[in-house]
Amino acid sequence: MSTERDRLWVDDMPAAYAEGLETAVFAPFATLVAERAAALAPRRVLEVAAGTGVVTRALADALPGVDLLATDLNAAMVAHGAERESRARWEQADVMALPVDDDAVDLVVCGFGVMFFPDKPAAAAEIRRVLAPGGRFLATIWDTVETHAFGAALTRAVEKTFPDDPPTFIRAVPHGYADPDRIRADLSGFAEVSVERVVRVGTAPSAADVARGFCLGSPLRAQLAERGEPQAAVDPVAAAMTTMLGDGPVSGEMAAFLVEART
Repeated sequence: MSTERDRLWVDDMPAAYAEGLETAVFAPFATLVAERAAALAPRRVLEVAAGTGVVTRALADALPGVDLLATDLNAAMVAHGAERESRARWEQADVMALPVDDDAVDLVVCGFGVMFFPDKPAAAAEIRRVLAPGGRFLATIWDTVETHAFGAALTRAVEKTFPDDPPTFIRAVPHGYADPDRIRADLSGFAEVSVERVVRVGTAPSAADVARGFCLGSPLRAQLAERGEPQAAVDPVAAAMTTMLGDGPVSGEMAAFLVEART
């Protein structure tokens, strides 16, 4: 279950997240979401849990001139994203209480944020509220951690580094909603819901880059801080991931669910 701590990115976390994880982990799926969004030809788009803007930039490329509002709960993420992508309007907002009128947008997009929503059916209802009749909700949701080459290696590396009390964030939160039946149930207020499993390949300059991104740029950092200085965990986690994935550039398959729901 996601907690308030699991939803927070502060200080320099967005920069570490962007540097270590955007290209390797999130960009392959951002391209997919943008392609699906373009096929729907929306005029008004709202992105929730936009993070550092990897999906935002893909949407802006695929939908030139569209009215695009990117939102995120975390002020640090909004500041980072707004600095890098000016084609969207940026606003700090919680998906549980969106600053958008009823029936105001044609498409709501969420790239790997649904897993963090504290009340998923309530969040779905709020998304339905802002969508115009016939509007769509597009989201990506991770499959289990075992189906994610980088996430699985990271989890094993963290367990090796902290054998007596391993942090559980990665398995429990980003990969803790990998149940298509539950996803459909939580979106039951929509007229139509499809859940498609997709696999993409991610590539990183090194396993160490991915380790730093997760350890310092995600809420895993808070769990590491409970066990000492997070920076001190980076080297052993990176070394263990390098042993598993190899030296130099690394690639791996990642599975997720592409969700499309219609009002």
